[in-house]
Amino acid sequence: MNTVINLIKEFIQKYWSFKKKKEKKKRSLYFRIIRGVLLLFVCFLLFLVLIDINFLWLFGKSPKIKDLSNPKSNIASELYSADGKLMGKYFTENRSPVKYNEISKKLIKTLIATEDIRFYQHHGIDYQATLSIIWSMFHGEKRGGSTISQQLVKNLFKTRTNYSRGLFGHIPGLKAVITKMKEWIGALKVEYFYSKEEILTMYLNTVDFGSNAYGIKTASRTFFNTKPSKLTIEQSALLIGLLKAPSYYSPIMNPKNALARRNTVLQQLEKYDIITSVEYDSISRIPIKLKYNVENNYDGNATYFREAVSKSLKEWCKTTNHNLYSDGLKIYTTIDSRLQQFAEEAMQEHMQWLQRRFYEHWRDQVPWSDGKGNEFPRYIEKAAKQTKAYENLMNKYKNNLDSVNYYMNRPHKMTVFTWKGEKDTTFSSIDSIKYYKYFLQTGFLSMNPHNGYIKAWVGGIDFKYFKYDHVNQFKRQPGSLFKAYVYAAAMDHGYGPCDSISDQPVTINYIEKGVKKSWSPHNADCVFSGKRMTLKHAFAKSVNSAAVQIAEKVGWQNIIRYAHKMGVKSEIENYPSVCLGSSDLSLFELVNSYCCMINDGYLVDPILVTRIEDHNGNVIYEDKPNKKQVLSQETAFLMCEMLKAGLTEPGGTTQALFEHDLFRFKTDFGGKTGTSSNQSDGWFIGVTPDLISGCWVGNDDRLLHFRTTETGEGCKTALPIFGKYMAKVMADPRLIDYRKKFKKPDIKITKSYTCHTRYVKPDTLEFAPDSTIFEDL
Repeated sequence: MNTVINLIKEFIQKYWSFKKKKEKKKRSLYFRIIRGVLLLFVCFLLFLVLIDINFLWLFGKSPKIKDLSNPKSNIASELYSADGKLMGKYFTENRSPVKYNEISKKLIKTLIATEDIRFYQHHGIDYQATLSIIWSMFHGEKRGGSTISQQLVKNLFKTRTNYSRGLFGHIPGLKAVITKMKEWIGALKVEYFYSKEEILTMYLNTVDFGSNAYGIKTASRTFFNTKPSKLTIEQSALLIGLLKAPSYYSPIMNPKNALARRNTVLQQLEKYDIITSVEYDSISRIPIKLKYNVENNYDGNATYFREAVSKSLKEWCKTTNHNLYSDGLKIYTTIDSRLQQFAEEAMQEHMQWLQRRFYEHWRDQVPWSDGKGNEFPRYIEKAAKQTKAYENLMNKYKNNLDSVNYYMNRPHKMTVFTWKGEKDTTFSSIDSIKYYKYFLQTGFLSMNPHNGYIKAWVGGIDFKYFKYDHVNQFKRQPGSLFKAYVYAAAMDHGYGPCDSISDQPVTINYIEKGVKKSWSPHNADCVFSGKRMTLKHAFAKSVNSAAVQIAEKVGWQNIIRYAHKMGVKSEIENYPSVCLGSSDLSLFELVNSYCCMINDGYLVDPILVTRIEDHNGNVIYEDKPNKKQVLSQETAFLMCEMLKAGLTEPGGTTQALFEHDLFRFKTDFGGKTGTSSNQSDGWFIGVTPDLISGCWVGNDDRLLHFRTTETGEGCKTALPIFGKYMAKVMADPRLIDYRKKFKKPDIKITKSYTCHTRYVKPDTLEFAPDSTIFEDL
């Protein structure tokens, strides 16, 4: 019995010992598993930290806290007129942000149902969606599971670009893991810094909808010409559907794909009870209806002016570290949208007519000839060699002229500019050069003489096809416009409008580089009347002989000094012919220089932009008028009277203005025409109390022009644009402030200016100059 008992005890002891060892071993396994899991978790957290800090530059750059707290995306800068109209944008990505309350709630619900149904339940990472992705991977399926927060990080910080790759990022399998981890980390940070509403707003402001539409505001306008707050459920479904693949689901390029995708999004709305089955059945049958219009940098009005603004701000942007094309600036300009519209309309109306006249003028010959049927040698060939097409062909065929000439003369399809709209045609490159050589160009500028504000700017006939700006990039001989500086210098040195001079031949002897020379100019009609006339009459009729005699007495070097003092910036040649406008000047500086004659002798700097705000509304730039007195007040008044005389003196060159409906509005007008010696350039500057406007008309090549003064002088080519423009301004009841009379200054005018409108008798005093006239020479 004792033996049996001992055996039982021994068995029990061994059993319990074995059980304890087994339990201990089991507990040890549990602990090891837990420790392993904890270790893996710690390693995972460490891995995330190493990725976030880009340890040893192995993982590539990740978004930092400062970046997340103040994210930056490319935002289009907007250009506004003085009367508050959006004129256009500057952008690399056409994006204009909106606020949450400006977005349709239907769109918000559609986005969440399609992209992230548990958006309001997670904190940046949807673990349920993540597990389903892992499960689908084991079954050979591929599906996305990024939350809206993760997608926002990807869109804002370009986490999948080479810039953020790092050394380990070049390992195929590891690259995807690192990228995903970065988006997880960024999403957690984003959720910490921003509310759900802010995340949704940022997301919809950053996503790419295709068709050059970035952000929901631009997309709504591009596809439906509406605002984000007014999007319908089917429009919302289409836009959200585009996010998966903007090109593949584009309603323009792939309308069937777009319709199928839109209805898939609508199914998601039905699935989550956002719309009913009945609503789904009804909406899914609605065809896609678009009001499609892709914006580009050159859409809108005042395209030449907008280009001028961007160039004028280039140095400011460089100095202040602002990017005009991505910083979302609000640029407020001096342009009046109504005046700009009238200027563009006047230009188009007249230039279409003038172009037809030019074609008729050269109907039997090409304009690159001497007028006798003899073409200028190799003219088109020389023009062809200056083109980009010729340069590219020379590079491609290694200077093989036979190949280059073959392809330059080979016809191909192209779209060309016509005054009736764009036209598809078949031209060779040589044909195209000949075609465009016929076109006359123009520049038109209108500004306020008192503050320098530019009110209208037209740089050419069509910016898309002719980007060269004829307002400030283009310089040509101004002809008789230069006489304003001649007479201003004379008035400032003692002469008066009623002093007289003879219309007679003049020869000026001078020395150029040690060589004796002489110059004998003629009048525009090649006739010298021999009569004496007032300076007022000579200026109004633009008599060359009178201007040359005055310049000889005052000194042409002094005339040059006055031109620069009055606002001309370009270099002026120091020759006697300068008094008849032989040096090339721009329309911009000519119009600006005439301001002092209307503005009591004050020169004002032209202003294009009054202020700039950043995307938060803070004013970061302001420009205010800058004035400098360059003429005496009396001289400025007398020159204003001289400009008005073109309408009152017999034979005045500005009397073609009477053909326009201007003079029933109790407004004073004045002006000066200009024509270069071979009719290459026609000019006109017209003045009113609050507007000075100038126009140039001609061909980009001086060799191509009208052959007679009857067709090519400034009063025929340039003046009508001013006349049409001011007729529109005067007739607009919104612009009655421009209907004014010139005011006489509150000073004593010492010189007579109300001369009789007739030729002066021979015994009248020729000049009564100030004794100090030559002190400045």
